[in-house]
Amino acid sequence: MSVFKNVIVYRIEATWSQSLDQVEQGLATQRFVPCSPSQEKATGWVEPRGQEHGPLAESVGGQWLLEYMVETKTLPASVVRRKVDERAAQIEATTGRKPGKKEKKELKEDVTHELLPLAFTRHARVAVWIDPKARRLVVNSSNAARADEVVTSLVKSLDGFAVALVNSQVEPAAAMSEWLSSQEPPAGFTIDRECELKATDESKAVVRYAKHPLDIDEVREHIAAGKRPTRLAMTWDDRVSFELTEGLQIRKIVFLEGTLDDAPASAGKEDDFDANAAIATGELGQLVPELLEALGGEMKLGTAAAEPAAAAPAKAGAEEALVDDSAPF
Repeated sequence: MSVFKNVIVYRIEATWSQSLDQVEQGLATQRFVPCSPSQEKATGWVEPRGQEHGPLAESVGGQWLLEYMVETKTLPASVVRRKVDERAAQIEATTGRKPGKKEKKELKEDVTHELLPLAFTRHARVAVWIDPKARRLVVNSSNAARADEVVTSLVKSLDGFAVALVNSQVEPAAAMSEWLSSQEPPAGFTIDRECELKATDESKAVVRYAKHPLDIDEVREHIAAGKRPTRLAMTWDDRVSFELTEGLQIRKIVFLEGTLDDAPASAGKEDDFDANAAIATGELGQLVPELLEALGGEMKLGTAAAEPAAAAPAKAGAEEALVDDSAPF
């Protein structure tokens, strides 16, 4: 199974309630079937352990793990264009007229259909984690469109399933500005050595720091001049390093050495799935609510995120976060 590396976090609506068996049955209706020779894209659910005919929904320590597969066929645009131009030239030579816009579009569709069986095939796997007790959905993707695609498939597969993106009471950019200006990160967190600051005026100027101390006057001056942090590298509890974005995504997740001490002993590839799943869900299950607390708590539906002032309190109360690809299950 793929890993949690960049995540997007959702709140599962309280009205949804299904057992693991019911989830398994629902996912089976959207099971992945590879592309046919003339098909451009295929999507669906696959076995997270990678074992053919295995369960589509695995439970490890009460956490439900799924995997979404996307298969696409791509043709080089230059090849398609050349073939279309060749056929258009043949039509002109034969009939004495140039094909119009509509006819060229049809030629392109014909060429694409003919070349698809020879196209290069790409596969993308998206790890998905449902925490039924905390009512949290985590999708391992930094691409919002891909995450939406996964959520749409879940809504189609699972009766009554509905989610909403997790938001915080304090905007992440406002909180990150406060932490960088004061050099006082929230309790349990440290500021690392990477960030990006972007101007909000017409200049759209961007300043990036990589492997660079951030407790310097220059950073404070940029913030005072109106630049807002769009991403900031941090570490939680010396256990997980990550990058927080202005959109409340958690990216570049790395589970640090100490986290391995709490993992169950593994004795083979199958056991590794359980150990890695336990680490990812166990650590992120604590990190997400603490990060939300640092951002003033989870924002309830129908309210607006707060602007700066005093960035989030060190502790408040809430839950949630975000994800993409990292430590395999």
